[in-house]
Amino acid sequence: MRHRKLLDFVVQPPLTFRLLHPEAIWRVKVRGRKCAYLTFDDGPVPEVTPQVLDILDSYGVKATFFMVGQNAERHPELVEDVHQRGHAIGNHTMHHLHGRKNSCINYLRDVAEANLLLRSTLFRPPYGTLSWRQMKALQLHYNIVMYDVVSRDYARMITPQEVVDNVQRFTRNGSVIVFHDSHRAAANLLPALPQIIEWLLSKGYELRPIGSV
Repeated sequence: MRHRKLLDFVVQPPLTFRLLHPEAIWRVKVRGRKCAYLTFDDGPVPEVTPQVLDILDSYGVKATFFMVGQNAERHPELVEDVHQRGHAIGNHTMHHLHGRKNSCINYLRDVAEANLLLRSTLFRPPYGTLSWRQMKALQLHYNIVMYDVVSRDYARMITPQEVVDNVQRFTRNGSVIVFHDSHRAAANLLPALPQIIEWLLSKGYELRPIGSV
């Protein structure tokens, strides 16, 4: 039971954690309809991102991709493909930096370097962590997007079905759900994503990119 509660803490951040950065978007306030927001971190990579895009296209749904600048620089054609298919793009730093392990000035420079490529007002910090100074500086220029549900698709010790179960258990109206279009997550993400989308649609959710509220 204790192990289960610890995993729940990872999958859905508790209120006390969210109160550390109340300025950030953790869940979108939606009125009059049910919406959920699929987000993908750490790409784009040619082995995974195009498959994710094809899955989203097959259901006619849109998402938000928080891209690492290094990957965007290596694969500009994928950045353009994400844009052309109608998805939103966000900044995930240039080098996937951990906020609390880097000085404020170095972190802000890294974010700015990535944004020369991405040109986005959306930002999500890698590892979901920022210092207070970093948060205050970044929110002057970006909408900071955190998350309401972490699918844990990156976890090597769980199965695609457990990824599906995580999303089904914790998603509610306005949830911002985190996936990863990365090599590490592919084995769980690619089989789980169609099941998750089908379940969300069957429950009446509209799936929209961040910013389309």
